[in-house]
Amino acid sequence: MALRALRRRQWQKEELWSWLGFPYFRMGNSASVTTDLSNTATANHIKDAISDNCVVIFSKTTCSYCNMAKKLFQDMNVNYTAIELDRYENGSQFQDVLHQMTGSRTVPRIFINGTFVGGATDTQRLHREGKLLPLVHQCLIQRGGGSRQPCSLP
Repeated sequence: MALRALRRRQWQKEELWSWLGFPYFRMGNSASVTTDLSNTATANHIKDAISDNCVVIFSKTTCSYCNMAKKLFQDMNVNYTAIELDRYENGSQFQDVLHQMTGSRTVPRIFINGTFVGGATDTQRLHREGKLLPLVHQCLIQRGGGSRQPCSLP
C-alpha cells in the first residue's frame, strides 16, 4: 500500500504552482494562489501538465467519480497526476478552459498520453474493453520511461 502511495502523484497546491512557475502565497492558516491568470495562461498550464505526464486526472477531492477513476489507476499500478481543482481559488477558471478543450465542465477530465479519453465511466469502459493499458503502454514507449512523471506498470 505504501508503494502505491509513492507511485502515484497527487499535486499539492504549493508544488503545482511552483512547478508551473507561479508564486505561491500563504496567508495565516489558509493558503491562496494568485488568481489573475488569463484563460490563455491557464490553457498553457493545462497543456503543459498534459504533455509532461502520461496520465492526468483533473479532479475534485469530493467527487465520487473522480475517486473511482483514481482508484482504477491505483488498482492497475499506473502512475497518474491528479490536479485537484477544488483546492485552487481559480479552479473554476481551469474548468472553463477544460470545457473549451473537451466539451464539458464535469470532472474528472482524464488525459492519457496527451489525449482526452473522457470521464470516469469512459475510462472504466476503456479498461473493460482492454484498451486502457495499451494507451498507457504507448506513453511508456514514446517517452522511453524517462518522462518527468513516468508511468509505471506492474
